[in-house]
Formats: sequence, structure tokens, C-alpha cells
Amino acid sequence: MSAHPSPGRALGLWALLLAASGLLAYALTLARFPAALLLGPMLAAIAFGVRGAGLALPKAPFQAAQALIGCLVAHAVTAEITGTLLDDGLIILLVVLVTVAAGAVVGVVLTRLRVLPGTTAAWGSSPGGAAAMVAMAEEYGSDPRLVAFMQYVRVAAVVLSASLVARLLTDADMPAGAGQAAPQGVSALSVLATLAIAALGAGVALALRLPAGALVGPMLLGSALHATGVASISLPAWLLDGAYAVIGWYVGLRFTRETLRETLHAFPGIAAATLAVIALCAAWAFGLTRILPIDFLTAFLATSPGGLDSVAIIAVGSKADVSFVLAVQTLRLFVVLITGPVLARWIARAAPPEPTPRS
Repeated sequence: MSAHPSPGRALGLWALLLAASGLLAYALTLARFPAALLLGPMLAAIAFGVRGAGLALPKAPFQAAQALIGCLVAHAVTAEITGTLLDDGLIILLVVLVTVAAGAVVGVVLTRLRVLPGTTAAWGSSPGGAAAMVAMAEEYGSDPRLVAFMQYVRVAAVVLSASLVARLLTDADMPAGAGQAAPQGVSALSVLATLAIAALGAGVALALRLPAGALVGPMLLGSALHATGVASISLPAWLLDGAYAVIGWYVGLRFTRETLRETLHAFPGIAAATLAVIALCAAWAFGLTRILPIDFLTAFLATSPGGLDSVAIIAVGSKADVSFVLAVQTLRLFVVLITGPVLARWIARAAPPEPTPRS
């Protein structure tokens, strides 16, 4: 295929990509896989990119998708979660810092072993929202393709392990899939308000040249308005699914045959790192039950380095303390987004110097 297909051919390729994305997303949804509407389009786009389709997504739709993801994070900041943060703030912060530290340690190890470049290892091992990490990795010069691969290997492993622990520790049936953190039956007015928050937050943040402004701006503005009850953040499923798909296409279409080879070469190290992060967080969860009057399932889900939406679904369908779990998960996402650039630079400095060739 040509590097730049003609308009007619490009339209046909986009139609094929859309169809393939829909089929893969549907299959992943049936398999109860998290973020199926992101992973399906991303996997389809990877196939097209590796085969040299020559398709590319402009940055403007990607930034619009980032803004909606920022509103998704803001939607998780409710008055109940805010109250939990105020009541147990120091303890929750300690839980968050230990989990973030576990991810940082794994990132350093990956860098020292030269499994991945420093900044890519930092974003890929960050225990935050996968979509947010992929979006921010692009802004800070890391390879979003490898970051996406690391993040979604971790998300899949976390969902499997958390579901298994929940099934072992509760008799409740787990809900299917990993639905998005979007309310059902939202009003048109609240959706318009959310779009206005996304546009205003992204516009101001980008004008101020804030790092990852398209994501951070709506996240900060939306959180303040949603938590105080000034505005209601409402993201209908079709809108959020579209944002996930756009991010999936943006990342997937950037894969080449060379990138795919690098990804497969790094897979053993990525898999080992993922299991290490989960094990460290599980050990911390066990220790947490000795410090706080909480059960192991609540501690495990709270410290679990998985996506906010999938962990929320597992918590709601089990006997866990949902407000505590979501308070920890939400605060950790904010901490990762704020400290991510600093940790990325620190982990990159941990890389060993390149060997000097002998003359």
C-alpha cells in the first residue's frame, strides 16, 4: 500500500478500519474485556498500520478525545468520595504513594535492564488510568504505542486478578464487562454542559501551554464543578466510546513493522513487570488490613494498579467498601498525572550510560 493513499482509497480504508474496529470491540465486549471500545480500534489500527495502510489521524480529534477523558476522570470526583478523602486523607495518600512507588520501582528496573527507554518505562508502569497515561505519554515525547501496550497488558492482568480475588472473597456475581464511568439516562443539557467544560478547560490549558493541557484542563475544571455540585458531568456511552476509539486509532495507526518487533521483543519484560507491580500492591494491601479496619478485598481493590472504571465495576459488584476504593483510585490517578513528568525524568536518569565503542 502507498504511504499516502488517494482520497478515494483512503475513504475505503477508513470504512474497512471502522468495520474491523467494531467487530473487534464487539468481540472484546463479549469476552468481558475492559475498555473494549479503545482496545478494539487500537488492535485494528495496529493491523492497518503494520500493513502500511498510510492512514493517520490528525491531532485535533486526539485532543478532543483527551478532553473527554479528562471529563471522565472529573465525573469520578463525587461529594461522597471528597468526604472520604477529607476524613481519611493522610491514610489514603499513604496508600496512593506506596502504589505509585511500586510502579516507579518497576519502571527503574525496566530502564536499568534496557527493556524499554526510560520515559516509556515510566509512563507504561505508572499505575494510573491507561487512556490518560497513553494520552500524556504523547505530550511528553514517549512512545505512546509501547506505553499503550504496557498499560493494557497491566489492565488485563489487574482485571483478571481482581475479579478472581473478588469471586473468592464474595458470593456476589460479578457484573459483565468493563463499562465506562458514564451515567445512564443523562440529559441533553448536562451533556452540553460537559462539552462546554471540555472545550473551555482544554482551550484555557492549551493557551497557557500546560503539559497535556487538553486532558488536564477539563479534568481540573470538571472536578471542581462536579464535586461542588455546580455542574453535572455527563458522558453518554456513545460519546465516551467515540473518544476511546479515537485514542485507539491515533495510537494504533502509528505502529509499523519495526515498532511491532520492538513490542514483541519487550513483552517478556513487560509481563514480568506487570506481575511484579500487582504482587507488590497485593502485599501492601495485606499490610493495610493490619493497619486499618478494612477487609482484604477492599484493600486489594484500593491498591490495585488497574483502570478506574474496571476496578469500580468490580467493587460495586462485590462486598468491598466502594467509597474507599474509588477515593483511593481517584486520588492515585490525580497523583500520577501530576507527578508523572517528574517520575519520567527521574526514571530516565536511572538508565545506564551507553557503552563506549572500542577503537
